[in-house]
Amino acid sequence: MFEIGNSLREARYRQQLELTEVEQATKIRARYLRALEEESFDVLPAQTYVKGFLRTYADYLGLDGQLYVDEFNSRYGVGEDEPREPVVARRSVSQQRHRRLERRGVLIALAGIGALFAIVIAAWKSSDNNKQAIPPNLPTTTAKQKKPQAPVHRAVRPKIKFFVVATNGSSWLEIRNYSVSGRPLFTGTLDLHKSLFFRARRLWIDIGQPGNLKASVNGRAIAFPGGGRTVTVLVTRNGATVASTHA
Repeated sequence: MFEIGNSLREARYRQQLELTEVEQATKIRARYLRALEEESFDVLPAQTYVKGFLRTYADYLGLDGQLYVDEFNSRYGVGEDEPREPVVARRSVSQQRHRRLERRGVLIALAGIGALFAIVIAAWKSSDNNKQAIPPNLPTTTAKQKKPQAPVHRAVRPKIKFFVVATNGSSWLEIRNYSVSGRPLFTGTLDLHKSLFFRARRLWIDIGQPGNLKASVNGRAIAFPGGGRTVTVLVTRNGATVASTHA
């Protein structure tokens, strides 16, 4: 069992996100997001909304949304109840009229842009037809034109979102970026109910008690090999595998 609200808040703080930013991205009201972080679940209309908002919020932060829903069910799930209030307020008549005016203004603007574009095309064709042909007796240049070089496209490897939480007890961790010689990201003991979040192409991790941890990559739960013994793993978008000394 871990603290749902504190874990969400810590993940948001690590990514330096404001509740208003999360509200715009997830379409969940800021007061509901704050209620999730404070575990004030009675503020939300019903358990159905709690679970849906909880999964959406956790996935947006790069966490395992289903893990949080399961934790909520184990602690608070008592069956579905009726919504106490609508999640999204109905639009007033004035708001609907304002929306119609906005759409009409957009259509008028698009029509004006299309007319302007047609005028520019007609002027360009007219100027092209009025160009004089080059006299045949003029000397031509002998310099060879350089062929344009094709642009070089460098492959960009996507980064992963890695989340780990101590659910069964504390565990010692040493996390490095990419490989055993990579930049250290964290070294120390992850206490019970505490969590960490990183973005990287891949991670090299030494784990003291892998059985005490739960983790996810890009919102998908992964399992650490090794059971209760010390293990070194390489975490990629495909999951966690025992690390090779040549990785």
